[in-house]
Amino acid sequence: MRFDLLSLNLVLAIAETGSLTRAAEREHLALAAASKRLSDLEARLGVVLFERRARGVEITDAGRALVRHIRSLNASLHALESEVVEYARGLKGHLRLAANASAIAECLPPPLAAFTRQNPLIRISLEDMTSAEVQAAVAEGHADVGIFVPPLLEPQLATRPWRRGTLAVIVPAGHELAGQGDVRFEALLDYDLVGLHVGAAVQEFMREQASERGRVLNTRLQVHGFDAIAQLVGAGLGVAILPGVVAERFSQLFGLHVLALDETWAEREYQIAVRSQERLPALVQRFIDSLAAPLPLAAAGASLTTTATP
Repeated sequence: MRFDLLSLNLVLAIAETGSLTRAAEREHLALAAASKRLSDLEARLGVVLFERRARGVEITDAGRALVRHIRSLNASLHALESEVVEYARGLKGHLRLAANASAIAECLPPPLAAFTRQNPLIRISLEDMTSAEVQAAVAEGHADVGIFVPPLLEPQLATRPWRRGTLAVIVPAGHELAGQGDVRFEALLDYDLVGLHVGAAVQEFMREQASERGRVLNTRLQVHGFDAIAQLVGAGLGVAILPGVVAERFSQLFGLHVLALDETWAEREYQIAVRSQERLPALVQRFIDSLAAPLPLAAAGASLTTTATP
């Protein structure tokens, strides 16, 4: 079944104006031509899109469903046009990158900046997602490269180790833990915690760790962004676990004390993920090679995995 954009945009205009007459004017169509286009489309689909009323039209459930898809299609067409225009202006490629917040905050900016300097005609789109969302985005083709923290949830991906990071504890000035050099996770369970939003890898991992100890994770506040966590801890609303680099960065700004987290899982590994294929696109391979010394990606259908960490 073929659709023409003019008829689809007419449907959208009718839905938004509530009038066939005003929709025809907006789309620069004669009223009779607009009416025929609508009738032809309804006949082709076998459904009524709008109920005709004395004072206009009322959209049906079928019409609402079609309008939802038209809006999605228009958004995709706009993105397509923007990207193609960029190629016309000299762009040599577009890389879609997805990474979890910890990777973005802890270790991604320098290599990303270096790659951009070396490849000024390549546009990079970066999305901040949870580790689970990163893997799904790569598996479903919405991202070319993903950087995440295990466990691996999409076994069809090809993965490889990249960088290691360390988790640390932040507490407000004057807190009774502030004088300690390191702290066990068990001790933190006696206090209110400020954490990331539901779905964040480290947050879910801490919940599991508390459950294994027969305890409850007393997450008082959950927010998006490490800066928000640091500000809330600085205000005395709890303690938190953050990537070590991030914790040190905010310690001076918000008057926080940084403590080492005395747990084996405080050391964690970031991994790079791509869709399994015999040969990666040249742009994707170039970007992966730029992140670190070249290491072979897993063969198609396989992956290099490590012990699950938060």
